[in-house]
Amino acid sequence: MSLKGKHIGFGITASHCTYSQVVPQIEKLVEAGCDVSVFVTYTVKTTSTRFGKASDWISRFEDISGKKVVDSIVDAEPYGPKTPLDCMVIAPLTGNSMSKFANAQTDSPVLMAAKATLRNGSPVVLGISTNDGLGLNLQNIAKLIVAKNIYFIPFGQDDPIKKPNSLVSHMDLLVETVEHAILGKQNQPILLEKSAKNK
Repeated sequence: MSLKGKHIGFGITASHCTYSQVVPQIEKLVEAGCDVSVFVTYTVKTTSTRFGKASDWISRFEDISGKKVVDSIVDAEPYGPKTPLDCMVIAPLTGNSMSKFANAQTDSPVLMAAKATLRNGSPVVLGISTNDGLGLNLQNIAKLIVAKNIYFIPFGQDDPIKKPNSLVSHMDLLVETVEHAILGKQNQPILLEKSAKNK
């Protein structure tokens, strides 16, 4: 299907090592003619790591989308009633934010936008990146994977030997998963042998 003209929310949480995998996907959405609004958590906005300065990443997101990132709950709330999204993507989605989302906690701009999107009956696409996906967070994946209007970018173990509980989505399947989600379908297969970086 064509994504041209679709308003896509793109939420980014603090899996810093995964930013480089999702940036090309934001670019693909823009190239496909989407109106992309980027939402970031407070940690993404303020934390610099060996993977880059926070301010540099924010500038990159703004350059790609052509608009200021949404970095407060107050600014995210209108994306429910006033400025609805056709689809909300959260990628990367950390185990911490996933746990909150699965348990109806809304303490960041990203989660507020996701909540607003579900309220409107529109799809939310999740691209997980968590070291405990097969640990304590497995229960949260189970809750979300059967929830209405929630879809997962197919995922797998990124390092089964050294990090057996770690799960990461194949971010290269993000756009394809969004297309399916808008049609009300889960992109399949949802479980892959390994994450994209170890294919």
